[in-house]
Amino acid sequence: MIGNQKFLLEPYFENKDKAFTLFHGNSLDILSRVNHKFNMIFADPPYFLSNNGLTVKNGVIQSVNKGEWDSNLSVDDVDKFTHDWLLMTREVLVDNGTIWISGTHHNIFTLGKTLEQLGFKILNMITWEKPNPPPNFSCRYFTYSTEWIIWARKYAKIPHYFDYQLMKKLNSNKQMKDVWRLPAVQSWEKYQGKHPTQKPLGLLSRIILASTQKGDLILDPFAGSATTGIAAYLLDRKFIGIDQERQYLQIAKNRYLAINDDTKIFLKQKIREQISLI
Repeated sequence: MIGNQKFLLEPYFENKDKAFTLFHGNSLDILSRVNHKFNMIFADPPYFLSNNGLTVKNGVIQSVNKGEWDSNLSVDDVDKFTHDWLLMTREVLVDNGTIWISGTHHNIFTLGKTLEQLGFKILNMITWEKPNPPPNFSCRYFTYSTEWIIWARKYAKIPHYFDYQLMKKLNSNKQMKDVWRLPAVQSWEKYQGKHPTQKPLGLLSRIILASTQKGDLILDPFAGSATTGIAAYLLDRKFIGIDQERQYLQIAKNRYLAINDDTKIFLKQKIREQISLI
């Protein structure tokens, strides 16, 4: 339960304030059983790239396989999956709410097309540039150094919340551009374990600060190790995360439980360093 809102199922974990909640299961099933709306949604859906290929991480050639949840699907199956989860998240978003969706060239075009088909208005395509990307060991094309994040609101004609002044302040008092140069996940962010597609706290913190206010309710339907939730908690927002993998929910729970007065100061300072918070 968050405030006076009741869920119809038991959470995997919920803090005492009922402001950091994790659910284990399929997002479509769980979201169909909640009776409230979210101010903001961040989603990093599966890219379905686990096809037995190879990549380079930390100078070592490794498999691209991440788990059964990322297994390669047909184009039609990916289209249906994308339509179904976006439709469900749209239904639980407040009328002036926004959604942020992370992707690469493998899925970002499908996401953009489906968003528009469902009536969303795309606001920005953020390009997240990573300063030290892994090399392209095939040497047959340019090194992948970016990911994209689509920012969209629910309705074309209903204004959304945007903290323009804060974003300007973070950018040396200049309008912030849609290209963000932020570091990838650092070792200090993996202190309770790691998720193969984990996003950095600095990235999620900037997103949350840009599009929510203190006390707002944030959803991550593919929560993983709950970077969205940790950022939301540190920034005084409420959070609900859903994931099908218990091992990642356990990491998420442990990340939350490891936060005390000292670690909160440490994490906030690290976030400030990443996003240039004045």
